[in-house]
Amino acid sequence: MNQSQADFDVIVWGATGFTGRLVAEYLLERYGVGRTLRWAIAGRSQAKLNALLAEWGQAATDLSILVADAHDPDSLQALVGRTRVMITTVGPYAKYGSELVAACAASGTHYCDLAGEPQWMRKMIDLHGDEAKASGARIVHACGFDSVPFDMAVYCLQQESQRKYGEPCSQVKMRVRAMKGGASGGTVASMMNAIEEARADRDIARILVDPYSLCPPDARQGPDKRDQSGPLMDEDLNVWTAPFIMAGVNTKIVRRSNALMNAAYGPDFSYQEAMATGAGVKGYLKAMQITVALGGLMLAGSIGILRAGMQKLFLPKPGEGPGPEAREKGFYNFVTMGKTGSGQAIRVKVRGDRDPGYGSTAKILGECGVCLATDELPVAGGFWTPASAMGDALLQRLPASAGLTFSVE
Repeated sequence: MNQSQADFDVIVWGATGFTGRLVAEYLLERYGVGRTLRWAIAGRSQAKLNALLAEWGQAATDLSILVADAHDPDSLQALVGRTRVMITTVGPYAKYGSELVAACAASGTHYCDLAGEPQWMRKMIDLHGDEAKASGARIVHACGFDSVPFDMAVYCLQQESQRKYGEPCSQVKMRVRAMKGGASGGTVASMMNAIEEARADRDIARILVDPYSLCPPDARQGPDKRDQSGPLMDEDLNVWTAPFIMAGVNTKIVRRSNALMNAAYGPDFSYQEAMATGAGVKGYLKAMQITVALGGLMLAGSIGILRAGMQKLFLPKPGEGPGPEAREKGFYNFVTMGKTGSGQAIRVKVRGDRDPGYGSTAKILGECGVCLATDELPVAGGFWTPASAMGDALLQRLPASAGLTFSVE
């Protein structure tokens, strides 16, 4: 596809779902309709899309609506052929996303999503990587809370380390300091699906635990082992830490970024993530509490009857989420810390101004789509990470438009 001849810069697929609607509302508020950004909403139901437009009123009168069948290759090809970028929020992606990736890779249409499913990302890379390179399609997974803030924090830290010290930080770690607002229903559904797939397929289980499973074949070795699984003391901060639920995705994305950027962070680059829980006995007990809770979640997720009951009674469901007030009161902040080979230290403080699972994610994904559509980027077609594909351009967009700030110490 000739990108310059596309009808739209961005199409939001899944706009009538909870998160898709938030992405579309963000684009409507930030970019309007009929201005510099040409965008549209798309889904399977004309009636639901019409109802959404009616609810938005005058501001969305001229917004285009597109309808397609998610399981009809010809229908999807026709849809992606009309835009420079497809944004999709329809997950779990292992169940509902493969056909759209295939269509974009074949047509040369750029693509970004909220996928947090390493086993599915690995499958898509293997199936469609060569085709995306040939067509010029930039395919970028993990463009929400997992894993943009973390991937870009490491990118920012490494840029500053090179500027200040002339060398990368070979050892980097992230510590979540505070967070208000939980994971989205879609994220939870994706996690449960991944656990179910891993239980049935040992190869998938290996992908989920291998730190380098998303890296290219020539970069699947390094110093990192499995992600943290219990309470550990952080000697630099003098606090206890607990496993971070998103580490299994984020750490793989960050390591893939390093590999795709020709080991820009160093051939011996090491990265880990955890939650800071505080000092002393209280900090240890909190770390243990989180460890037990996550272990229980994973165990229950692997047993069919327990998984079904947990999803029905306790866990957020896809298509559900908090109201506007809860999203606006949510936030998160973390610190990414690095050390160079010569012992120099650097830190980047990161803060998101909305709840991570919905409010912040919607703005981040929206800006990733706009970035892919309109900014001059350093890469051609292929499967990329947020940092390796969008780098400096995204690092400028996120604080300016998405309420995600990076402060170097």
